[in-house]
Amino acid sequence: MSPRRTAPEPTPPPVAAAGDAAPAGDAQGPIHVYFALLPGSLLLDWAGPAEALRMANQALQAQGQPARFVLHFISPTAQVVTSVGVMLAGLAPLPATLQGPAWVVLVGQPGTRIDVDHEDARSLLHWLRGLRLSTGQLELVTVCAGAVLAAHAGLLSGRRATTHHQHLEELATVDPTCDVASNRVFVADGPVHSSAGVTTGIDLLLHRIARLCTPALAAQVAQTMVVALRRGPNDPELSPFLHHRNHLHAALHRVQDAVGQEPQAAWTVPRMAEAAHTSPRHLTRLFLEHAGIAPLAYLRRIRLATAEAALQAGHNVTQAALMAGFSSDTQLRRAWHQFGRGGTPSQRG
Repeated sequence: MSPRRTAPEPTPPPVAAAGDAAPAGDAQGPIHVYFALLPGSLLLDWAGPAEALRMANQALQAQGQPARFVLHFISPTAQVVTSVGVMLAGLAPLPATLQGPAWVVLVGQPGTRIDVDHEDARSLLHWLRGLRLSTGQLELVTVCAGAVLAAHAGLLSGRRATTHHQHLEELATVDPTCDVASNRVFVADGPVHSSAGVTTGIDLLLHRIARLCTPALAAQVAQTMVVALRRGPNDPELSPFLHHRNHLHAALHRVQDAVGQEPQAAWTVPRMAEAAHTSPRHLTRLFLEHAGIAPLAYLRRIRLATAEAALQAGHNVTQAALMAGFSSDTQLRRAWHQFGRGGTPSQRG
């Protein structure tokens, strides 16, 4: 028998010191991520996203920066058996107070419908109903049919969300006020972030890492996980930082990581070759053979993607050019047209 804990009386779990906590978009403060697990929770639904966050922390620390994500694994019971039969022990109880900023992550379970008519599910739903979601302070992340659990708790009322295609009708039935989106990898609506299932949970977390850290760091995590393509919230799409990276050449990835992390540095082919521990001539051959592009053309693409992100964040053309490593506005405009961007950089800002 698994040791059990009695669920506490109805008490909304506030975010500790919410007024003083750094917003989730503030790169200075850590984000506490609470994975809420029930017996039978799909292993890949939570393990994949958790690994993405762990790797993001590892990459940040390798750059001399503090870890960004603090992982917690919580449950109504101290032990649960996962979907593949592995026992998880030492799970923390559902907290009366959440450290903030915080995310609560809900995941799916096997079966065509989500069973909430048992003690563990009732305890979790009771706890979830006390949450007060707020963008940047307390946010919800659902993977697969975790959205159905959220709907049972009333957390998706009036929100747009998605779930696994087998649970779309169930989600709409549980909460008719939820705008259920089909054929979407993931959907973001204010403090609610929902994904379609299993590997799309990794897509969603990579998207969040890119927004909260940098696209280059998310690309590095994706490559570490050997996720060749990273999809977005609307249509299947490839991050600019993952173009030309559908290969497994370690030295070339090392160069691409370095360029992505510091696009504004004074990169030359010889300097890139130093990062790869090879000659400039051999590096050019590696780029052409494995990435399908020349080293300096790849550099211009990364700088252009960095400049586009800066423009979208509200910087002017001169600032964006400087942040991306272009020597002038003119050089940015030249790259803009070389790679087929429509309009002008000033129109994008």
